[in-house]
Amino acid sequence: MTELDVKALQRRLAEFAAARNWEQYHTPKNLAVALTVEAAELVEIFQWLTPEESARVMDDPRKAHRVADEVADVLAYLLQFCEVLGVDALAALSDKIDRNELRFPAPERPSGDPSGTDRHSVE
Repeated sequence: MTELDVKALQRRLAEFAAARNWEQYHTPKNLAVALTVEAAELVEIFQWLTPEESARVMDDPRKAHRVADEVADVLAYLLQFCEVLGVDALAALSDKIDRNELRFPAPERPSGDPSGTDRHSVE
C-alpha cells in the first residue's frame, strides 16, 4: 500500500464518519479502545486453534472472511487514530524498522551455511 492509498483510505473513513456525525466520538482514547477491541476479535478467531490449524485458517472460506473483516476493522481504526493524531503510519513503521535493525542485528552466518544458525550457539 502506498502513502497515497493510505491517505485515500483515511479520507474515505473520515467522510464515512462525517456523514454519520461520528467525528465527535473519534477521540484518540476512543479510537485506541476500539482498536484494542477489534484486535481482540481477531485474536478470538485463533483462540483455541492449534498452531497447525491457525496456519490453515484461510483454507476455510467462513473463517477467512472473518479474518479479513477483523483485519479491516483493525486497520480502519488504526488509520483513523493516526489521522486524528497526525501520525504518518508508514513513516512511523519505517522508522521503527530502522531502530529495530540497529537494536536487534541479524546474527552473522558462517560462510556457506544456508541455515543461518551460528555453529557456536547453544542448541
